[in-house]
Amino acid sequence: QVQLVESGGGLVQAGASLRLSCAASGRDFDAWAMGWFRQAPGKEREFVGIVNWSGEDTLYADSVKGRFTISRDNGANTMRLQMNNVKPEDTAVYYCAADPRSGGPFIRAVVSGIQRMGYWGKGTLVTVSS
Repeated sequence: QVQLVESGGGLVQAGASLRLSCAASGRDFDAWAMGWFRQAPGKEREFVGIVNWSGEDTLYADSVKGRFTISRDNGANTMRLQMNNVKPEDTAVYYCAADPRSGGPFIRAVVSGIQRMGYWGKGTLVTVSS
């Protein structure tokens, strides 16, 4: 059974840094795509970033590009989201997601909202104060 567990959320001030982690279990995730999404209060869930199976290719939402960085450690079945220079508009529940489809077309479809990743964590809350 696939399990994705996020950690690292909390309350931080604007301009600070925060690192989220996602621990994956139940499968060999080496060939899986993994991604981060977020849902702010009263808004729909939105794409934050995605990483391919090797960790070499990443794509980000324009709103976080240059501030957030995704990395993964396949040996530890872990993915991280380094959040720098956070802003109040980054306040949201952040979700880890994974999917066995890791090809370029699928990743691009996820970024554009056409496809949805198959497995999700329960989320971790990030609150950024101004």
